[in-house]
Amino acid sequence: MSADVFTLSRGTTPLVLSLPHVGTVIPESHRGHYVPRALAMEDTDWHLTRLYAFAVQMGASVIAATHSRYLIDLNRPPDDAPMYPGASNTELCPTKFFSGEPLYREGFEPAAAEIERRRVKYWWPYHLALRAELDRVRAKHGYVLHWDGHSIRSRIPWLFEGTLSDLNLGTASGASCSARIASGLIEILKQQTDFTYVLDGRFKGGYTTRHYGRPNEGFHTIQMEMAQSCYLDESPPFAYDELKAERVTNLLQTLLRSAMLLTRSASDRE
Repeated sequence: MSADVFTLSRGTTPLVLSLPHVGTVIPESHRGHYVPRALAMEDTDWHLTRLYAFAVQMGASVIAATHSRYLIDLNRPPDDAPMYPGASNTELCPTKFFSGEPLYREGFEPAAAEIERRRVKYWWPYHLALRAELDRVRAKHGYVLHWDGHSIRSRIPWLFEGTLSDLNLGTASGASCSARIASGLIEILKQQTDFTYVLDGRFKGGYTTRHYGRPNEGFHTIQMEMAQSCYLDESPPFAYDELKAERVTNLLQTLLRSAMLLTRSASDRE
């Protein structure tokens, strides 16, 4: 479905997994506008489709972007309002690397008309499909657990100080899902020592979390921002590390299974 913009596989359970930053396509007509370094797409959420392959076996619906976040960021609001006022932010159509340097050759940054074209061609179809899938799952099951999957290098001074926690759960400061779900996941994380974690730290959830999370209506959305050191080599070519990935995948499966039970419980009570 709409393979030129996203892929969507429909599942059988209340779990919906969205992966808005896994795409690596930059149209040929745009490639010359970027600085050469940009074509390596270093700020991609590398290998998350592979890492979360188990979710399909769990019966999840999965929607994944095909195009690079350097073209358009599907986790930013359509009006391009900053997600984190006062902090370093990248835009709807990013003009900087996560390190702060320019993505585009001088004079080739997207103008307002080009931003609108990308919004219509790429942003809206993805979000219309995500909205429709969330509504379908909600109508079938009475509730949705929506997991928005992300990953990022563990050290990026332009975006945050020091080293990022391994697992960063975002619930828009408690607004996007039932408190029972968030607290239950934190309790699970407290029982392990392999990975550091935080709830609503530097990454509280982007547009997807804030827009779609409506727990009072049965839509429970959680963002997982994972440090890429958990499952890959953070230097180019960002190679997948099978041993690391297996450890974090086991924990992710536990978290998602528990989150599904917690979401059902929360929905039965609310």
